[in-house]
Amino acid sequence: MQYDEVVLGRRSIRGYKPDPVPKALIREVVELAMRAPSSLNTQPWHFYIVTGEPLDRIRKGNTERNLAGVPDSREIRGHGGYKGVHRERQKEIAAQLFEAMGIAWDDKARRHDWVLRGFRQFDAPACVVVTYDRSIHGGDIGPFDCGAVTNALVNAAWSRGLGCVVNSQGIMQSPVVREHAGIPDDQVIMICVAMGFPDDSFPANAVVSRRKSVDEAAVFVGFDE
Repeated sequence: MQYDEVVLGRRSIRGYKPDPVPKALIREVVELAMRAPSSLNTQPWHFYIVTGEPLDRIRKGNTERNLAGVPDSREIRGHGGYKGVHRERQKEIAAQLFEAMGIAWDDKARRHDWVLRGFRQFDAPACVVVTYDRSIHGGDIGPFDCGAVTNALVNAAWSRGLGCVVNSQGIMQSPVVREHAGIPDDQVIMICVAMGFPDDSFPANAVVSRRKSVDEAAVFVGFDE
């Protein structure tokens, strides 16, 4: 694919074929992603790529703990609920997804089931847990660099026929993820990315989120009109 095809064509994939993803293909995707820039070339990121029985144990543990009301234990800072225009964008994409899936706003059972899909890594056949070195924890540069490599990861996957969704629900119960993915204490869990071959029959996979315009996002300074 050309670069524009990847960037403009990529979308978040929330329904996957059950087919396993070959290890060699994921290695290729990760190798491409690691060309992402980082502060002073520090490359603080690590990847724990989980499939099969260990991933099933993470799904089970995430779901059971969340249903039991165990508090969120993500290792990165949150900001509370979204407000204003950010909340409106959150509601807009939720409305698009629910419409695609035929979920009514007052259908609490199906909405709850949709939330549980996130705890289950959207039933993807593979999951990439992105971490960074605890020695640089406390600043914002390490997480910023991991954001860059995560963006590169989902685009590289799309260029190779794989779909992804960046999924913070999947790390809400970090002790479960840490145990079954074998993540040592010297790593901070940043985010996880569900990965697999897209199921084209899954309605939500056709949803493309609306993006704000360049005029809404960018300020040009010092340019001639």
